[in-house]
Order: sequence, then C-alpha cells, then structure tokens
Amino acid sequence: MASTSTPLTLPVLPLDDEVVLPGMVVPLDLNDADVRAAVEAAQAAARSEPGKPKVLLVPRIDGTYASTGVLGTVEQVGRLADGDPGALIRGRGRVKIGAGTTGPGAALWVEGTTVEQTVAEPLPGHVAELVKEYKALATAWLRKRGAWQVVDRVQAIDDVSALADNSGYSPFLTTEQKVELLETADPVARLKLATQQLRDHLAEQDVAETIAKDVQEGVDKQQREFLLRRQLEAVRKELREINGEQDGEESDDYRARVEAADLPEKVREAALKEVDKLERSSDQSPEGSWIRTWLDTVLELPWNERTEDAYDIQGAKAVLDAEHAGLEDVKARITEYLAVRKRRSDRGLGVIGGRRGGAVLALVGPPGVGKTSLGESVAHAMGRKFVRVALGGVRDEAEIRGHRRTYVGALPGRIVRAIKEAGSMNPVVLLDEIDKVGSDFRGDPAAALLEVLDPAQNHTFRDHYLEVELDLSDVVFLATANVLEAIPEALLDRMELVRLDGYTEDEKVVIARDHLLPRQLERAGIDKDEVTLEESALRKLAGEYTREAGVRTLERSIARLLRKVAAQHELGERELPFTIGADDLRALIGRPHHVPESAQDPAERRTAVPGVATGLAVTGAGGDVLYVEASLADPETGAAGLTLTGQLGDVMKESAQIALSFLRSHGAELELPVADLKDRGVHIHFPAGAVPKDGPSAGVTMTTALASLLSGRLVRTDVAMTGEVSLTGRVLPIGGVKQKLLAAHRAGVTTVIIPKRNEADLDDVPAEVLDKLDVHAVTDVRQVLELALSPAVNGAAPEVPVAA
Repeated sequence: MASTSTPLTLPVLPLDDEVVLPGMVVPLDLNDADVRAAVEAAQAAARSEPGKPKVLLVPRIDGTYASTGVLGTVEQVGRLADGDPGALIRGRGRVKIGAGTTGPGAALWVEGTTVEQTVAEPLPGHVAELVKEYKALATAWLRKRGAWQVVDRVQAIDDVSALADNSGYSPFLTTEQKVELLETADPVARLKLATQQLRDHLAEQDVAETIAKDVQEGVDKQQREFLLRRQLEAVRKELREINGEQDGEESDDYRARVEAADLPEKVREAALKEVDKLERSSDQSPEGSWIRTWLDTVLELPWNERTEDAYDIQGAKAVLDAEHAGLEDVKARITEYLAVRKRRSDRGLGVIGGRRGGAVLALVGPPGVGKTSLGESVAHAMGRKFVRVALGGVRDEAEIRGHRRTYVGALPGRIVRAIKEAGSMNPVVLLDEIDKVGSDFRGDPAAALLEVLDPAQNHTFRDHYLEVELDLSDVVFLATANVLEAIPEALLDRMELVRLDGYTEDEKVVIARDHLLPRQLERAGIDKDEVTLEESALRKLAGEYTREAGVRTLERSIARLLRKVAAQHELGERELPFTIGADDLRALIGRPHHVPESAQDPAERRTAVPGVATGLAVTGAGGDVLYVEASLADPETGAAGLTLTGQLGDVMKESAQIALSFLRSHGAELELPVADLKDRGVHIHFPAGAVPKDGPSAGVTMTTALASLLSGRLVRTDVAMTGEVSLTGRVLPIGGVKQKLLAAHRAGVTTVIIPKRNEADLDDVPAEVLDKLDVHAVTDVRQVLELALSPAVNGAAPEVPVAA
C-alpha cells in the first residue's frame, strides 16, 4: 500500500452537520454566506491558476471543525431546482487540515496536505473478499429500495478507496459515522468500517420488517375479526326480527347483569374479569360456554340474601315439641343456639372477625329415630330454608369441593349447590349419612369436609369451580350418622356431638299416636273417625311386634294394619268404623315376633340350662340383647383349648381368653371345679353368627356363662349384664349405657348389671325406663356372679352339660 501527500492552500467551505466524501457530487445553496464566500474566493483564485475553482469541504459539528476535509472542485455555478442560486461541487480527495492563512475574499483560508493511499494490484485475498462482501450487502440494500441503476454503478467500482467512500451516499448513516469514515485514511480499514455499518443497518432493517409484518398481520386479523363480528351481529339482528324477538336482550349482556347484581367486591372483580375474557373470545371457542356457565352460577348464588331468624324461643321450642317426641338433648341444643343468637343480635355482635354465628352438630344414633326429619324441624323452628345433602356412597372429593373449570361438564360441589338451592346464605344444611362417605383414587370426601365443617375456616371456603371465597359461617350444619366410629376423628372433632339413643316404649306410643297413625290413615285413604287404634294395641305393636331403636318398623306395622282393614272393608268383610284393640292384632297381622324371654315357658327359655348368659350390646341399629352360650367338650375327644364361634372380632376373642384365664386362676376361690378346664375343651358361641360382633363389653357375660357352666347354676332369666373384665376380676367401664338399658327394657329384662364407673351415665336414661329396671353398679366379677347366678337346687349342682 502506497501513500502520497501534496501541500495546498484552500478556502474553507464549512458543512453544518453534513459530510461529503471523495467521489461524491453535491449541490450547495449559495444563499448561505459561508458557502458563497468560499466559492467566490475559489473563483477569484482560479483566475490566476489553471483548472476549476477549488474549495476545502470541512464538516462543522456543533461549531467545531473536523481535522480532515475533502478537496472539492466547483463544477458548475447556476440555479438549483427550486430557483435559488447554487453550486455543484465534486469531492476529489482527503486533505489533512493545517494552520489558517490569508487569501482573497471573505472566506477562511487554511493550509492543508492531501492524503492519498492506494492498494497495490492485484488485491490481496482478504481485501478481495471484503470488496465482494461489501458489494453484495450494498446490492441487497439497494434492491430493497428499488435502486436498480445504482446497483450497476456500485458493481462497476473496483477501487477499494472509492468503494468505501461510496457509503457517503447512504442516508441511514449518522453524521458521526460519516466523519469516522472521512477521518479513516487507510482504504482497507475504511472499507471494513463501511461494511460493518451496512451489515448492522441491514440486520436492524430485517428486525424492523419482521415486527412491522407481525403488527400488520395482527391488525389485519383484528380488522377481519371486527368485520366478521359486525356481519354476524347484523345476521343475528335480522334473524331476531324475522322471529319477532326484541333486540338486545338483557340475558345476553353479562356485563350489565354483573354490574346490576348485588355481589361482594372481590366476587364482582372476578366476574368482570371473566366478562372481559368472554368479550374477547369468539363464539366458536369452547371457553366462551365455560365462562357463561360460570357467570350464570355466580349470578344465581344468593351472595347477600339472608333470612331473618325467628327469635321467638318459646315458639321454636313449641314447634320442636309438636313435630318430635323425645329427643330432649337436640331440642335443648337448638333452643340454646337460638337464645345465644338472639343475645348476640341484640348486642350488635352478628359478625366477629369475619365469622358469623353458625353451628355444626353431629346427630349420631340408630336408624329410624328421626335424625333426618329433625333437620327440617330445626329449620322450621328457626325460620330458615332447609336443604338436604345426601352423602351416602359419595367417593369423589370433587362432589364436595367441585370440579376444576378445565374439565368438561365441570360443576360446583354439593355445598355450593345446596346454598344456591336454598336461595339464602344461612340455611339449615343436613349432611345426611356422613358416616357412609367412602374414599378411593378420586380422593377422600371426608377430608374435603374438614374445611366446610370447621367454624374457624368456613367463612373463607373456596370451591374449586367458583374459585372465589364463599362465607359458610352463618350456615347451620346438621350431620347425621348411625355409627360414630365410622366418622374420621379429625372430622368428628370439628362437630358438636349429640347422641340420639332411641325411644322408650312410652315415647314410641306417643309418636305412633300423634305422628305415624295420622300419616298412615291419610295414605290408606281412611278417615280418622273410621278406624281407631287403641293405646294398648300401639303398645303391643311397639313391644312385641317390633323391637328397634327407631320407629320405622312400627310405622310399617301400622300401615300394614290399616291396609288390612281397608281391604276387608272393600271386600265387605268388615264394617267401619272399627276400633283395633290389642287382641285384634294377631287376627290382622299374625303372631308377635319378639316375645320377651320372661314371658316364655320356663323350659323354653335360653337360660333354662347352665352355661347361657344374657349380655347387652350396641350395634348400628341401636342397643340389642346378646346371648352367650358355653359348653365343655367330652374329655375322651381330647380337644383341649378354647373354641370361639359367632363371627367375633379380635377384641371380643381377647375378652374370652381373659374370662377363661380369670376362672382358671380364681376357680378355687369361687368354688368352681376348674380341673375340668385343664383337660376339656371350652367352646363359647354367640348366636346370630352371620352378624359381626366385637368389643370388650361382653367380658362379664362370658365370665358368667363359664361360671354357670362349671357350677351348674342357671343364670337368672331377668338379668342382663354388660362390662369389660380384667385378669384380676375388676369390672371396667364401657360405652353405650343408655342404648343398652333401652334394649334391656324392650326385651323385658328387669335387672341390669353395669360397671360402677358407668353409674354417672344413668342420668341420660329416661326416668320411666329406670323406674322399671333394677340397675346394679358393680366393681368386681364376684358381685356379678352373686347377682346373676341362681342358687343351686337342693344344695346340689346339676350335671354339667357336655358338648357332643
């Protein structure tokens, strides 16, 4: 690469914020004083020198001159396109500016040195590649602008310096970038700089074009969608006019419905967000139908609707007494609840910490005692709406909490649906058969109920479908169950337990007379004056034809009686009116099914032989009488050990082992022939073998049966017993005393033996039952044997029965 330099003295033509590179031809306006002075000075100097007038084109940026200028020749002076005087100047080469000097005219004269650098021929390989790349980039840029003629001119330039200076025509270069090109003397370096600047511009242009294309496509899509929607609205309008419908029905305007609805603030915000989504979605989108269903559900919920509680405490108690006989515990609890609600309302304490005064009660008792119907009576007494939610057999957690909206056919849970059905935020919700809830791979519904039934949490209950907070703190939840043990402990801890242990015989007679008989008379189409059922007949139905904790079977027996009378009347076999007495029952519905043991012939009683004792148990259907039979195997068979039958649980099997161990260790003290227990097998059987049995409360019964077997003394027919036995002979407390005593009363038993530590439970037993029972509270098995075993006949024990 070679360089040459020549000293020059030239007038300065300043270019404000403009740059001219060698090879460029530019028109300049002579109305500018600096331009005119420089041109005139050059013309004056050219008169004494051959050639065209010469000027020094120097960029002036913010009043500061660049260090390098361009030697320019004035090619022509004349008029510009707009008619103003102008001069056409061609850039010739770079000039390094030196010191200022004097010269003719008003222009500024400076001394300078020409800077000329050439690249040797042929071009080196890397320079040739650079030239090729620059031409390709310049051609691509020019073609985008449609400058096809300029493309040919650029392709014809072979000089490296001229090719680099050709970038001066590029309109995208800033003044600073052009000054940098001007001050770069090396042609190859200058071409590299020009190539880089052109490459960067093309990259920015590609990005800008991509963005512009995307924006334009989006705008076109929106315009097309807007146009199609307007057309669709026009088509719908025409169809409505053809069908005679009014335009703009309010049911389609969800935004107006949401704004007009009385919704909580957070629920309103969530609903308006869904309305925004609905307006943006197309009619063909499935999301639109999901949003409409969700909005319909939200708008149908009674967010701020509440019924006023009936604070007439005496009236509420009268309603409960009129609709249900007995059940004093539940009635007292509801009366207490209403009294507290009234006092809180009088003192302005309706809402404390965001929570209202709801209640969660668990009504646990055998079938048929009125748990479900009691819920409706509670709502009636309180003046609230009533909703029943059946939970029996529910295994899907989403049944309680609802399904996510992403699922097809998603629905809110049963709790939300109950609130919607009630039409108020404070109904009485009966969760029926909560102990029958199951669990599988779809989750555990009982776990989902933990939040619903927790008074500390249910004011912010969130359903998976709604996804907004629902206040359940003012709801009265009544959960019903038959078996307490089947309810998860965590769930039971959140509820207040109220036990319904069954009815006494007197209560059953009252219920049958006041409630069941009028209802069945109506169903049978019989007037109350046509058939009369005497109280003695009702008592016999309750005592001998049915033996249950509730009254369902009793009602079915009454219905059967009335059907029989109605059929006989229609056949002409009986005249009405007719009074049914206790003696008429056998002719109408057959013999009794449950004759008390004490009423049977002594030889036919179960306890007519030694080794049989009467126990008391609690089942899912209430209290029941349980018989225990014991026998000794023939010593010749060699079958030693203990055999248990009757489908017994592990706890009951352990109780049998304890009873046998106690008698073996204390047999001599009790004057029992315990030697028989060593060599002979003992068999204990519980009749009704198809029914599962478990629990420790049959311990004293099995001990008594074995003692009766060994001593040969019969167990008294009128005695029933319950209690857990220990290895030392202590009688330990058990549960379900009230249910067991009611069962003993129903079975005709007159003497009951219970553990001493269960004596406090007698307060729960109705007074009329206690009056008819002789209850003995004992602490030791020896006391049980003294009370339960009859004396030996003539001082000698009968022969011990032997199992075949």
